[in-house]
Amino acid sequence: MGINYLASLSYGRYDLTQDKRYTLSKPAKEVLDRIESPLIIDVFLEGDFPSEFRKLQNETRYLLEEIQNYNPKVSFIFSNPVEEGSNPEEISQQFAQFGMTPLPLKVKRNGKESAQTIFPWATANHNGKAVPIALTKNVAGASPEEFVYASTQNLEYSFIEGFNRLIAKDKKTIAVLRDNGELTDARLADMLRKLGETYSIAPFPLNSALEKPEETLKALQNTFDLVLVAKPTKAFTDQQKFVLDQYTMNGGNSLWLLDMIAMDNDSLRKNNGTALAFPIELGLKDMLFKYGVRVNPVLVKDLYSAPLSLATGDGSNSSYTELPWFYQPQVPSFNTHPINTNIEQPVKFNYANAIELLKTGENINKTVLLSSSPLSRLEGVPKQISLDEVGIEPREEDYNAGPQPLAVLLEGNFESAFKNRVQPVKLQEVRFRESATKPAKMVIIADGDFIANDVGPQGNPLELGFDYLTRKQYGNKEFLLNTVNYLMDDTGLINIRSKEIALSFLDGQQTSKTINKWQALCIGLPLVLLLVLGLLFYFLRKRRYAY
Repeated sequence: MGINYLASLSYGRYDLTQDKRYTLSKPAKEVLDRIESPLIIDVFLEGDFPSEFRKLQNETRYLLEEIQNYNPKVSFIFSNPVEEGSNPEEISQQFAQFGMTPLPLKVKRNGKESAQTIFPWATANHNGKAVPIALTKNVAGASPEEFVYASTQNLEYSFIEGFNRLIAKDKKTIAVLRDNGELTDARLADMLRKLGETYSIAPFPLNSALEKPEETLKALQNTFDLVLVAKPTKAFTDQQKFVLDQYTMNGGNSLWLLDMIAMDNDSLRKNNGTALAFPIELGLKDMLFKYGVRVNPVLVKDLYSAPLSLATGDGSNSSYTELPWFYQPQVPSFNTHPINTNIEQPVKFNYANAIELLKTGENINKTVLLSSSPLSRLEGVPKQISLDEVGIEPREEDYNAGPQPLAVLLEGNFESAFKNRVQPVKLQEVRFRESATKPAKMVIIADGDFIANDVGPQGNPLELGFDYLTRKQYGNKEFLLNTVNYLMDDTGLINIRSKEIALSFLDGQQTSKTINKWQALCIGLPLVLLLVLGLLFYFLRKRRYAY
């Protein structure tokens, strides 16, 4: 009684796990501190699941218990959306209408395989608003254990990011530059849809800088927190560059996805398997040089590359074969920076260029985020590229250029590219800045198609990073989300995503080999001990009370 009374006075929860999986991160607590009215979470992860998904169910419950313990205004309930007698297909359609895609499973029970649909989603409801929260993370080709591990790793981020969307009063804004031949809305659809859940996004016509440069600059720096430049194909004028330069000098952040060479796989398919790769002039060399980098008009070939799906055979006998295509570097993330941490799938480049780090830009910190493998090769242009190269066995000694930077982060006090130069614009109300008034951040990716999603046969945009022909999933989308979060100073979200959780799973092969031994130990041994103790007790009792 006394112990129970003392324990009730000093109640506490203690996380004794090595990876502190049940301890909320500081950024998560900061978001929870802003929840001042009831927030209700409906979790649709109840029912009879395979063991891997029961683990996900348990981990979800443990996390929500920690969240509720920290802020009692948050409550949750688990439910099974497919009640007895209901139609699973109708419920699946209802979920899909709200963007919550059901997950079909093949379940083995008693030696028989059956189909089962689960709904690994939750909804957070607050002040009349609701947002869906995905409990799983798409990892193409992963085993059930790897799938659940990646999903569990992402749980805290998913919930806190959803809460942040619910309670955020003012969204930060992203300007998607137009007028220089950038990617179309259809090719940017998936990335903009995902970013639109957290940020406000609007197209920004940069040609306005030709007639009203000062008004364009004021609109850009007073309205937008980030500028997105996605694969421009037309050269920037001095007025346009001046506006972008002064935006940076005033602390504006930007994300550049650049191609210095015109080349893509569609050109190969349209021209019977051959196409000419040639350099294009974007007029950005002087500005990037001042910032400390150069995007060289060379193609990076990498022996560690993504496959290309090619049709072989004629008519009904045709089939698709996946063959390595060295112009598509497949790059893993090395967890060297919050941007490239915990990205399970490698990212994919298409006809990437090499970024050179220069001695200019002394006050700028340059961080290589992604680079090709040591087995890389540089090829100059113009160059005729043919699919016939697929069948040629590469010589490893020819791929000796070493790792080539493909994505670089620049941050610090930038110096204007127009310092000590004749200014193309006469400013009246806005002051010209020779150097940055406050630190700015910029990420340059040497592949314009890095952000482009494929388009399906019906013209519908596919998920970014999903290769429609090879059915493979790449980590481009996650890398870009981390990049935007970092450039927007949402480092808390990145830190949550970077949290590592170590889950333990049984080794299926080893278990099948030793199942008899463990069954004997777990079932037979207790029975033997019970029998021995029973006999011992019987003889001792008989000996004591025998006449």
